[in-house]
Amino acid sequence: MRVTPFECVQKELSKELPADCMQFLPKKWEKVGTVVILKLPKELEPFQETIGKVYASVLGCSSVLNDVGGIAGVYRTPTVTLVWGSSQTETMHTENGVRYLLDPQKVMFSSGNTTERKRMGLISGSKETVVDLFAGIGYFTLAMAVHSRPKKIVACEMNPVAFDYLCKNIILNHATEIVEPLCGDNRKVAPKGCADRVLVGYLQEADTFLPFAMECLRGTRGVLHYHALISRSTTIEDLLKQVQMCAESYNRHATLLLAKEIKSYAPGVSHVVLDVRIGE
Repeated sequence: MRVTPFECVQKELSKELPADCMQFLPKKWEKVGTVVILKLPKELEPFQETIGKVYASVLGCSSVLNDVGGIAGVYRTPTVTLVWGSSQTETMHTENGVRYLLDPQKVMFSSGNTTERKRMGLISGSKETVVDLFAGIGYFTLAMAVHSRPKKIVACEMNPVAFDYLCKNIILNHATEIVEPLCGDNRKVAPKGCADRVLVGYLQEADTFLPFAMECLRGTRGVLHYHALISRSTTIEDLLKQVQMCAESYNRHATLLLAKEIKSYAPGVSHVVLDVRIGE
């Protein structure tokens, strides 16, 4: 009978931790290249180095980070602390044939978005121009460039650290002829009137970026991939209405093609994406 990694962790730590602490061990984690990211409750803080060493051993990693504050600010910076291993946490993460060079202490990477990155890798046409307003290190941009190879992707990113990794990852994935990286606030640097498809991948106050996404579209037509949060007080219908109202202000119509939950974001809150066709 197969033993899971968590069962291996439990077995090893049962020798090291008080019995009443075992119930607090994280059953989930982020593994990014050779780095493990845990979310340790306060009950485990006195034992975090021991815990980190065991998770690293079981998962075959060289560093362990503790997520102490999630993703913060407009630069989407992770709030983490090193609990075990090397402080040099730059690593190579390979997923679906795409290579991502990054430092999880400095830039975010969500393994919960894997399915969506795969989907985006297959969605664009070979003659399309795509604008990614929040490219980060190339999460969606690189998946599209590697697998569907559209005519052009303009990738905007304002975080200078993430932008540096974006540029390196474009080279790593042999996408220099497809991807044009732009450093700066997308509201200022994103090209207008050229895109067949626009990615709006920012969850906080996402609706404020809809006008800029609309202005990126070529003529009056195209597709928006609109990422946002829903909860008990905000529904898919509410998000679609946001897009429709923005489209109407540009004398366009918005039609929902797909609404999809990507992952749980917090208790009672989900990260979703809406694919919306914009037309006359």
